[in-house]
Formats: sequence, structure tokens, C-alpha cells
Amino acid sequence: MNPRARGALFGVGAVGLGLSLLAAVRGLPAMDQGHSAYGDAVNATTVPLRQTVNAVAAVTFDYRGFDTLGEEFILFAAVMGVTLLLRERRTEEDSGLRGGMRVGAEPPGTTDALRVWTLAQVAPGLLLGLYVVVHGHLSPGGGFQGGVVLAGAAALVFLAGASWRTRRLNPMALLDGLEGLGVAGFAGVGLLGMLLAGQEFLRNVLPLGTRGELPSAGQVPLLNGFVGLAVSAGIILILAELLDQTLVDRRKGDA
Repeated sequence: MNPRARGALFGVGAVGLGLSLLAAVRGLPAMDQGHSAYGDAVNATTVPLRQTVNAVAAVTFDYRGFDTLGEEFILFAAVMGVTLLLRERRTEEDSGLRGGMRVGAEPPGTTDALRVWTLAQVAPGLLLGLYVVVHGHLSPGGGFQGGVVLAGAAALVFLAGASWRTRRLNPMALLDGLEGLGVAGFAGVGLLGMLLAGQEFLRNVLPLGTRGELPSAGQVPLLNGFVGLAVSAGIILILAELLDQTLVDRRKGDA
């Protein structure tokens, strides 16, 4: 498919999506008029039964935690599919390239201004991402949102060109392991209810603590942490693989 056809296809999809979103927004109820029986039940039970002030976190990681585990496996499968395809393509296209870099080749240059500005944002990005993950049961946020922010901090490192100066900044094996650990950790927490109390899978059996405090809501903070680990590692892995493939294509074009 040529670029013009891809652009036309994207335009049709974008217009359809925009119209659908507009229709959905116009159909939203007015402020304080959108109450439902489900929403009222969640609001009435999250604080006394789960000691969390974030009803969304209680629903996502407690009431329907099994669905969230399925969503995490979907992300895991998508990341693995992308990485396997890109690695296989690089292996087939050019055996003289290693890790996205031709042996002995120099990486593309990056201006000092861009490098300083982007690297200066890495620490605040990491701090914000960790805050969003850790406080997911106390305020809007959680593992999915915080994981994306953490991956954004890594993207700034890639943008600064630092990843091409030292491959230690994106160790593929470590990222593979961290994403797997995030998914396995979520499932492992779910087994606690079965092993400790003979309850069903993902039963919240840990101490609930006191609402509004960091150690509260039982296993919800743990699940948030494992989701944040899986999401951040998965997105960083995709970014690293895409950047490596970009370097492969660029080197082939310059050859």
C-alpha cells in the first residue's frame, strides 16, 4: 500500500472516530444526573469494605481483578508479537547488524541542546510515574497510567541518543524478564487468597489498613505495582525494538 492510500485510509478512520466521539460526548448526562445503581453500589462499598478512596482502583483491581489480568495478558502478547517480528526481520535482513547498530558504526548525532533538555526531564518523569503507580489507590492513576509515564521517561533517554552510546540503557533480556515478572506477579498475588485463606482466585485477603493512608486497600497497591512494571517494561521494549529497526533501515539506506 502506497503512502497516499495509507493516508486516505487513515483519514476515513479518523473522521469516523471523531464523529463517534462527538456523538458519545453529546449523549453524556449533565453534571450530577448520571447516577446508576452500579455506581451507587460501588461508591457505597469501596470505602467501608476495601478502605480505598479511589473507587476505580477498587473496581479494576478487586471487584473485577480477573478482567484486569486478562487485559495485562493482552498487552503481554502484543509486546511479544511485535518484538519477535522485528527481531526476526532484522536477523533475515542483515546479519552484519548487531542490536540495531552495524559493528563499528557510529550512532546518529544529537545536538547538545536536545540532549541536555531531554535528559533533564528523565528524573521528574520517573518520579511522576512512580508517584502515579504507588498512589493509584489513593488518587486518580494506577499501574497502567504510571507505567506509561515511566516508559515516557525512557523514551526521553532514547530521544537524547544515550541509548545508542551504551547498550546498557536498554538491555533487552532484562526488559523481557521485567515484563514477565509483572504479569506473573499479578497472577501470584491472585493466588494468595487461595493459599492463605482457601478463598477464590484474586480474593483480597491482605490487611486493608486505614483509608487515605499509603498501606491500605489490601492487595490493590501490589497489583498496581505489578501492572506498572509490566506496562512500563513492555512499552520500553517496543520503543527499543522500533528504534533498533529504524537504525537498521537507516544503515541499509546509507549503504
